Amino acid sequence: MSPSQPDGPEAFDPPFVVDEPAQHAIPFVFNAPHSGAHYPSSFLAASRLDALSLRRSEDAHVDRLFASVVGLGAPLMRANFPRAYLDVNREPYELDPRMFAGRLPSFANTRSMRVAGGLGTVPRIVADGQEIYRERLPVEEAVQRIETLYKPYHRTLRGLIHRTARSFGRAFLIDCHSMPSSSLGRDESAQADFVLGDRFGTACLPSLVEGVESRLRALGYRVVRNKPYAGGFITEHYGEPGLGRHALQIEINRALYMNEQSLALTAGFAALADNLARVFAGVAAETVEASSLRMAAE
Repeated sequence: MSPSQPDGPEAFDPPFVVDEPAQHAIPFVFNAPHSGAHYPSSFLAASRLDALSLRRSEDAHVDRLFASVVGLGAPLMRANFPRAYLDVNREPYELDPRMFAGRLPSFANTRSMRVAGGLGTVPRIVADGQEIYRERLPVEEAVQRIETLYKPYHRTLRGLIHRTARSFGRAFLIDCHSMPSSSLGRDESAQADFVLGDRFGTACLPSLVEGVESRLRALGYRVVRNKPYAGGFITEHYGEPGLGRHALQIEINRALYMNEQSLALTAGFAALADNLARVFAGVAAETVEASSLRMAAE
């Protein structure tokens, strides 16, 4: 990036993209909040880590894995800013006071488990536990990222969900993520290809989770629910089944489609992308059919 180019939050032009289908034909919205891969020069300069180390916090290439859903008739929202810079799968002001020079706003949540773990709205560490910054950030920097990137992102995502619910009577948000194979423990989930998170049944219609799980299993994948990932802020915040708005987080084992050290795609990427297209084509068709039957019976 040359010195004449914008830096900081202004460097993201645009900060996120919504890939809209020619016709919004199914009651789904897909979201890839952690696949952003644009790193401002000021962020790289402030970090004690090299660019590749920072990138290991990304859900790299997840937006590409789900690109086919646009052709199915659903919008796909994707961030351009990286997770290590700003994490929209957190509360808006979930911040660690040890990271900042100056006093945080009184309403900031400084005591959550995610803040304690270094993974707040402005993260202190990357996914493998390495500290990101050389020194404390000005509080104003965190506020600027939240006000200019986080809040517009969520306004747009909320708008997509509400538009879908108005058009179809209900809305299904699929929050798309990937997980390091090394992050899985030694129990059953260590063998998982996919982890489906519905906040232990509170965020999503059970039949949707069952439909995704059964189709993945039919393709030979190992699937678990809610362990170790039950869904983050997005799943919890937008999953309101009583209002006809459902949210399901899907975590994909990165070893299925990329080299986890270099982030380069492997031969498994194309097959996985094709299988995801098949899974959600089937789930969408089943959902639309069930909606039609319900309306006919009313």
